[in-house]
Amino acid sequence: MLRSLFSGISGLRAHQTMLDVTGNNIANVNTTGYKASQTQFQDTLSQVLTNAGGAQDGVGGTNPAQVGLGVRVAGITTNFQQGAAQLTNRSTDMMISGDGFFVVRKGEEQFYSRAGAFDFDASGQLVTPDGGLVQGWAAAADGTIDVNGPLADLRLPIATLMGAAATTTATFEGNLPSDAAVGTTLDRDVDVYAADGTVHTLAMAYTRTATGWAINATVAGQAETGTLAVDANGAVTVTDPVAFPANAATGMSALTVDLADVTGYAGLTTVEATLPNGRAAGTLQSFTINADGTLQGSFSNGLKQALGRVSLATFTNPAGLEKAGGSLYRTTVNSGDAQVGAAGTGGRGDLTGGALEMSNVDLSAEFTNLIIAQRGFQANSRVITTSDELLQELVNLKR
Repeated sequence: MLRSLFSGISGLRAHQTMLDVTGNNIANVNTTGYKASQTQFQDTLSQVLTNAGGAQDGVGGTNPAQVGLGVRVAGITTNFQQGAAQLTNRSTDMMISGDGFFVVRKGEEQFYSRAGAFDFDASGQLVTPDGGLVQGWAAAADGTIDVNGPLADLRLPIATLMGAAATTTATFEGNLPSDAAVGTTLDRDVDVYAADGTVHTLAMAYTRTATGWAINATVAGQAETGTLAVDANGAVTVTDPVAFPANAATGMSALTVDLADVTGYAGLTTVEATLPNGRAAGTLQSFTINADGTLQGSFSNGLKQALGRVSLATFTNPAGLEKAGGSLYRTTVNSGDAQVGAAGTGGRGDLTGGALEMSNVDLSAEFTNLIIAQRGFQANSRVITTSDELLQELVNLKR
């Protein structure tokens, strides 16, 4: 049989594969986080008809004569170029801007994905549309996150509470007027908290004296005094600090009043309390996602606290990952091990909440590839038809 027949068959197979890849790209033009694939061809073995000859006296060298035996698919590579952003305004949607993959657990196997269309299930677990568990790091009770710890399923139960904390320091800043008349009293109040979240009022009364200010402070039935000295340059020195001992009856911890940043210039009365530490208990109201993947919760007590952080993975060779279906990838021996860390570190991209990464399929390029695959298929089928006609002519010689 003619070699051209088999070359044409190999061309049909290769261009059919190209058509399959192109069709799959077009089918996934609206798939969140989908990465387009490209087909690469290479020639197969070539039959040597005449070997190369070296130059001799009076005779020049000759080149080898070879006939190729067709084409084959060298590889199908994935294009990990960034896709366009699609704003959804859903708090559970996330988009990676840059390199990296979400880490997802299904059963005992770990997968990786660029699709950030997540949601919460009935248990408060952050999951993919097909039930994969998004991996990250949970926050401790005080909101700290150890990104060097082991990965865990991210959870955000609706009943999440921020526990109460006792106030231990109340800080006052600003200016006490040095030109105030002796006997002038300034009252400043601030809320402080007991260990169980009960609110008490810390009442501070500043009374002008000949050398500075006398302080009378009361909280939860306790009273303490202190003094401030003011020099001619407006510098204030705490000569007798205000400090309350712990009170088991009211649940108040030992409380120190910090006046180190108070000044004593003339003409200004700006002394006020900054936000003291301590808080009442609160329930989770909503959450947002920071660029580093931190889930930031807003609580009913008006405070915010980290609840967890989404992990991202990078690979030495992302093109070596194997597509596992469901917009997921798994590692292979040629992808390298996953390097897991927080977003924005180690070459990993940032996270954007309320948005999704669209498919990076270029329809104009894919339709062009469709035409190329079609014409390539037609040309190779023509080779088979022509080879058949030649064989027919050969058979007809017997007639």
